[in-house]
Amino acid sequence: MVTRVILVALFLAMVLGGIFSWKQHTAQQMAAAQAAGPPPAVIAAARVETESWQPYIQVVGSLEAVAGIEVTSEVGGQVSTINFNSGEWAKRGALLLELDSRTDQAQLKGLMAERTLAQLSFERVAKLVKEKSVSKSDYDEARASLDAAEARVTGQQALIEKKRIRAPFDGRLGIRRVDLGEYLSPGSAIVPLEQLDPMYADFTLPERDLARVGNDQSVEIRVQAYPEQVFSGQIIAIDPGVNSGTRSFRLRAQLANPDQLLRPGMFADIRVQLPQRDGVLTIPDTAISYAPYGDSVFVIEQSDSGHIVKRRQIETGSTRNGRISVLSGLVEGEQVVSAGHNKLRNGQAVKIDSKPAPAERGAKS
Repeated sequence: MVTRVILVALFLAMVLGGIFSWKQHTAQQMAAAQAAGPPPAVIAAARVETESWQPYIQVVGSLEAVAGIEVTSEVGGQVSTINFNSGEWAKRGALLLELDSRTDQAQLKGLMAERTLAQLSFERVAKLVKEKSVSKSDYDEARASLDAAEARVTGQQALIEKKRIRAPFDGRLGIRRVDLGEYLSPGSAIVPLEQLDPMYADFTLPERDLARVGNDQSVEIRVQAYPEQVFSGQIIAIDPGVNSGTRSFRLRAQLANPDQLLRPGMFADIRVQLPQRDGVLTIPDTAISYAPYGDSVFVIEQSDSGHIVKRRQIETGSTRNGRISVLSGLVEGEQVVSAGHNKLRNGQAVKIDSKPAPAERGAKS
């Protein structure tokens, strides 16, 4: 019995001793960890690089046809012939439509007969005036009658020709607005006609950009219908004045449209190309910490114990493809924290991840 009590006491002493030793070891480890400080934060780093950038002015505008009209009739009449289909290509001078001109043709025959009679009378008087059988006033009257008859014939021929509606320029026809047998009053719309190659792109810029643009300057245009395609053109005209209400001025660019993908009225995203800039310092835009008092980055510096970070104020410019230009505050070759800077403080030790930040991986790939 005594032996059992002794064994139990020894066992309990060993258990309690083990627990005490484990707690003491844990306390020592925590004290050592606190004395050593927190482990370095793992961050992604990127270097300040020098690039050549093509700066541009981005603005929105609309596309316009070089020539675009609604074909109309100058005179009234009943449609007798339609010589086109909707959506066809029309050459300049092509006969599109004819109005009934039978009554006008009959009147023309009568006027031509009157002209013939006036011609005969004039020839007769002209012969007699040489023989001094008639006065000079009779000759002048016969001449005037002939001229008047000629004018009436010419006017009637012009009226008949106006009833033949022709395409004034090369272009693509739209949807037909009239039907055979329909009566058209003067000015009635017949069909739209648009010249689609080349095309105009009209847009406006604020007056502060007036000195940055000029004729023959290149532009790039994108439209929502073809988001992956870029259309190139040149500025061909700039309004000489600035609108006093909006303080902006109008510009017009011309671009080729051989496949007729672009159409009048399209919304256009326009980039006016400016002279190329060399030696632009850039960093990933993820490295920037934005604040009301200014933009800043964490610059990675080497210390005796490893890497530490220092916050530095910088001045930034435009952004492009995930990178931002740095106007001041950094020099080429310096390393900045490109990811993980939200958990950092000034002077903190860091460990650089062997892999670049996700944004940098996408850019490199």
